[in-house]
Amino acid sequence: MGEEDKPKGKLRTGFTTGTSATAGAKAAILSIIDQKKTDFVDVTLPKKSRIRIKIENCEFSKCNSICVVIKDGGDDPDVTHGAEIITEVSLTEKLGEIEIDGGEGVGRVTKPGLGLEIGAAAINPTPKKMIKENILEIAKDILVKNGIKVMISVPKGRELALKTDNPRLGIIGGISILGTSGIVVPYSTASFAASIRQSIEVTRAMGDDTVVLTTGGRSEDFSRKIIDLPDHCFVQMGDFSGYTVQVCAKKEIKKAYVAGFVGKLAKMAMGVKQTHVKGSKVDMEFLADLAKRCGAPQDVINSIKKANTARHVFEIINERNIIDYFNMVCLEAHKQLVKYSDNKFEIEVIMFDFDGKVIGVFPKSNKYLKT
Repeated sequence: MGEEDKPKGKLRTGFTTGTSATAGAKAAILSIIDQKKTDFVDVTLPKKSRIRIKIENCEFSKCNSICVVIKDGGDDPDVTHGAEIITEVSLTEKLGEIEIDGGEGVGRVTKPGLGLEIGAAAINPTPKKMIKENILEIAKDILVKNGIKVMISVPKGRELALKTDNPRLGIIGGISILGTSGIVVPYSTASFAASIRQSIEVTRAMGDDTVVLTTGGRSEDFSRKIIDLPDHCFVQMGDFSGYTVQVCAKKEIKKAYVAGFVGKLAKMAMGVKQTHVKGSKVDMEFLADLAKRCGAPQDVINSIKKANTARHVFEIINERNIIDYFNMVCLEAHKQLVKYSDNKFEIEVIMFDFDGKVIGVFPKSNKYLKT
């Protein structure tokens, strides 16, 4: 979502899939205890504040209840916004035990590095803890005579997961039940940063030490055509280039390919660590100076100074066939990335044109440059 798409004014917070499942579990227990439908429930969040959640549907018997919550991402609508999170609670004979598992549409873990057991449902530790704590607030009497089993399912989870990083991370068959605070803060960078870190941890846990860091889906697709590495080595870093190479250094990555288009790489070359930040527009004086260093004629340099966008610069350079210009942008981006990474691992920067052809590389290499 671009800056221009973001709603103006104060943004509305939402709640996570973990909070949705917790609300469903708590409402289901209440309906078993009270033998009546629960319409709203107060959920205690990890930092002990409370949030009231609406229960869309509630069916119950003496030992079983199913409650539905609609996930609300607030003004940060991710792929799970509006999804049905269904929580089924059953009383069991395992005295005092609270079991939590995932059903249809909740992914299963197939790779290491996620902090969850292989084969387990992709329900993160914070939501599990939150579910247990909220159940214990109201169900201590039940747990004297019974156990409680909580089964979370997401009817559209399988298809929603295809729009997330789950398949790459080795989470198969559905979405993850997530949330560290329980609240979705609009346009928070924290969740994106966490997903980058998790992707790199999975790469390392799978025994690999090379990653391909791309600025988005298209640059990743183009990278896959020229770099032969397993799925889990490809990490979409979006706008967070500085943060991502710092994580790579901490996680002892040995080599990173950094791939993107002229706009993001030009910003990296300028030393912008977070390339979507307001005010981090591409500096045309900087790009004009690179053209000068490539021996471009004065009229080209003047045209670049007046250019609208990095793509416009790309068109000017192509039209006038300024040799080595895109390699020079890659060189400057490389200098900045090496600085952020404390020069702890090898970095190779690759620039694509908008059709997926490699037009710039640093360190220079002919292996991608197809004539």
